Amino acid sequence: HSLVILSDRNISADRVPVSALLATGSVHQHLVKAHIRTRIGLVLESGEAREVHHHCLLTGYGIDAINPYLAFEALWDAQRKGLLDQNIYDSDEKIVEGYRKSVGKGMFKVFAKMGISTLQSYKGGQIFEAVGLAEDVIARCFEGTASRIQGVSLNVLAEEGIRRHALGYSAKESDRKSVV
Repeated sequence: HSLVILSDRNISADRVPVSALLATGSVHQHLVKAHIRTRIGLVLESGEAREVHHHCLLTGYGIDAINPYLAFEALWDAQRKGLLDQNIYDSDEKIVEGYRKSVGKGMFKVFAKMGISTLQSYKGGQIFEAVGLAEDVIARCFEGTASRIQGVSLNVLAEEGIRRHALGYSAKESDRKSVV
């Protein structure tokens, strides 16, 4: 068995990130079409995965493991600033454990509402409906996903991603500090 790691950690002024969900879906679809998906594990290292819903979508479109590094870093920062209960979260390990437990419980709550009892039954199941995505996005990243309301294409998503990236890297340092 092999492992593929998708990561957005190395973004920079010259490196525009791709949506974690688009990357996950397209790689998963490619591996399925090549008949090798069952032999390759997909791991995601992303700053995008923060909420239970993000984890559910990524898992539902084929990711096997997620390192939500930005969520961890934000929680560690909150602990150091005294914003978390120091009696419960007195170490980085306890913060990670608490986050993982909370996300896991949240995901299983979502599964239960859909009548699914195991992660294995949910993973890669693509049991969602896409709203506002054009057929080229569905075909490339989310094949088999229902999409009754068409919308933005891959070109539009790419243009928006490049525009947001340019805004983020063109902001003056003083502007960044004042943004909440």
